[in-house]
Amino acid sequence: MFSCCETMASCSQDSATATEEERTETLPSQKREERLRKFRELHFKRNEARKLNHQEVVEEDKRLKLPANWEAKKARLEWELAEDGKKKECAARGEDYDRVKLLEITADDAERWERKKKKKNPDTGFAGYAEAQFRQYQRLTKQIKPDLEGYEKQREDCGEDFHPTSNSLIYGTHVPTKEGIDRMVEDVEKQIEKRAKYSRRRAYNDDADIDYINERNAKFNKKAERFYGKYTAEIKQNLERGTAV
Repeated sequence: MFSCCETMASCSQDSATATEEERTETLPSQKREERLRKFRELHFKRNEARKLNHQEVVEEDKRLKLPANWEAKKARLEWELAEDGKKKECAARGEDYDRVKLLEITADDAERWERKKKKKNPDTGFAGYAEAQFRQYQRLTKQIKPDLEGYEKQREDCGEDFHPTSNSLIYGTHVPTKEGIDRMVEDVEKQIEKRAKYSRRRAYNDDADIDYINERNAKFNKKAERFYGKYTAEIKQNLERGTAV
């Protein structure tokens, strides 16, 4: 009986020793696996950061190569596309786009846009034919909408002669389209109609009294007469008759 108990005790002692040895071996292996896992995570994060940095460098290089006003042009093109979409929607519903647009504009926005428009091309009055012609040129160029499709088609048809040199024979062979001629005629008719509303310079009246020394003084006297003539009419008559007190 004693020998059996000793055998059981020795077996339990041996199993306990084996368990402790397994635990001792398991702990370093777990630590090693944990370190390897963290290393793999750090390696993955480093690769991701390197990839993102490369993408940012490429995007920054693209932005630097773009024109300085690219953002404004892009916003303008997006706005024009949105406006075209709204116009098509209004046309599909049978509504007037200008009327719908005015309903969405507040009074403050309309006043601010009007001030901004006057600032861009202010009408300072007639100062000379050169200034008037330049203002008209600016107004007409702003209304031009280039036909990019026609431009590309013409460049394909002309080939190397699209940019003529001294040896090119393309000069004078261009025939304008019917749509282009109609636009020109419409614009000329608008100019004639607008010009007809201008008041002509009044002819000089030989019978009028000369109470001025130059043209500037004549304009001042006309303004003074317009505002104060009814109050000074009697004084003026007395001075002319010599009966003024």
